[in-house]
Amino acid sequence: MSEEQLFYLQSRGMPEDEAMAMIVRGFIEPIAKELPMEYALELNKLIEMQMEGAVG
Repeated sequence: MSEEQLFYLQSRGMPEDEAMAMIVRGFIEPIAKELPMEYALELNKLIEMQMEGAVG
């Protein structure tokens, strides 16, 4: 994740935590689509928990 990406989203009014989550999801989504549904859901939960800990 680059500072430019984060700055761009924040300059459009998006809070930092939401901007970071959106960028991370953008990287993870292609991988998650290849996984079975239950694994993709678990991956998304784990990433969400990690992001909450990193930002909150």
